[in-house]
Amino acid sequence: MYYSGLLLAVAAFASIGVFHPIVIACEYHFSYRIWPCFLLGGLLLLGLSLRTANITASSILGVVACSCMWSIPELFHQHRRVEKGWFKANPKYHPGVARGEKPQTVP
Repeated sequence: MYYSGLLLAVAAFASIGVFHPIVIACEYHFSYRIWPCFLLGGLLLLGLSLRTANITASSILGVVACSCMWSIPELFHQHRRVEKGWFKANPKYHPGVARGEKPQTVP
């Protein structure tokens, strides 16, 4: 039997599940301005994926790289969700929202 497809599906599902709380935590602690770290991580993982000989490992690295880069727009969406009051605001990055004032727009 070949398990590479099942392994890739589990890795994709796990990657999405792991990056969701990472985005929430990063937006809370660092604001959306941490997005270059996600870009760098995604590019590094993509490069590693291209240089890996094992097709399953290369595929998993590619999936994780894409999840990392997909987190970039999600950081901006998360910032908007915080401004709407759907998630807890860090007073350091959302001082007005934490006090209940009208939010500013995200660039």
